[in-house]
Amino acid sequence: MGLFSRLFEKTKVQPEGQYTIIITDEAIKVEYSNRSVESILWTEINKILLINTNAGPSQPDIWLTLKGDNNSCTIPHDSDEFEKVYNIVSKYNGFNFGNFIKSMACADNAEFLLWTRAE
Repeated sequence: MGLFSRLFEKTKVQPEGQYTIIITDEAIKVEYSNRSVESILWTEINKILLINTNAGPSQPDIWLTLKGDNNSCTIPHDSDEFEKVYNIVSKYNGFNFGNFIKSMACADNAEFLLWTRAE
């Protein structure tokens, strides 16, 4: 393949084009192009994690994961909505900012617990 054909070839779909995230006052919903829809009510969230993977750069490699008893929802770090969701959940009492910082500095496959609902 020549230089010009490489310059003008169609680019692959970027990871941020593979999902749609809808945030409402009641819930968050993530629609993926390649897997099932995920959604969770804000009131159902029992645990919040950051999950780091080695999938990047062709796929998101940090996921904000909201878990309930019967469902969960994962928000990719490279989405605009990640910051919106983070701004909401980081206000939860007991949110672990130290683990958030550790996750952002981590290049390994790892999970970082950010918050759990008090019983």
